[in-house]
This record gives sequence, structure tokens and C-alpha cells, in this order.
Amino acid sequence: MGCNMGPMPHRTAFKKPKQRRRHFIREWREFRDLTQDQLAARLDMSKASLSRIENFKQPYTQDFLEACAEALRTDPASLIMRNPMDDAAIWSIWDQAAPGERKQIEEVARVLVGGRKAANS
Repeated sequence: MGCNMGPMPHRTAFKKPKQRRRHFIREWREFRDLTQDQLAARLDMSKASLSRIENFKQPYTQDFLEACAEALRTDPASLIMRNPMDDAAIWSIWDQAAPGERKQIEEVARVLVGGRKAANS
């Protein structure tokens, strides 16, 4: 006599995405002048697994993201939001600015954003 528990519940919480979310892991690795072999060794993983992640064929985990950020001397958010090779991006300008220049950048940004808010009111 078997125990019939009825049909299995339908799982709809997570579906495989058609397109993986953009990240900049490869760009950060290249920005730090590392090969896939070098970064894979730092992360104690295979080059093939790293390649699949870089090519959006395999998802990354939070643990991978945090370890990768540490290995690349950045933060996890930057790996998914910032292309370090984009010299025209605001964060690239920020990274190159001296402390006094950063204060000026903040002041100009506040004026621009504040001016836009006033014009839209």
C-alpha cells in the first residue's frame, strides 16, 4: 500500500530567464589585467565555469559575486552596474578626481539636479 499525496504543486516562483542580466565581470577582470586563468585560480574555480559566467551562459551566485569583487578589488554592486573601461562614465571621472575636485563635482551635480527639479515644478 503506497501513500498517495496527490499531484505535485506547480512551481512558478522562479523561471529560467531568457536573457541573463548584464554584468561587467569580464570588463573588471580585463581592467585589472588578469587572464581568466588567473582570476579562476583566485576564486578556486575552473576557467570553464568562469568563462560560462562571463558569457552569460551560467548564472552567478551571491557568494561568487562577493568573492569575485574581492579578487578584483571592487564591490559586488560595481560588478553588475559599472563598466570600468568606460572613461566617459561619471564614476570613472569620480575615481580620477582628487578630494577637492570631488567636492566640486558634488556641488555642480546638486545645482544641476536642483535646477532641473525647480524647472519641472
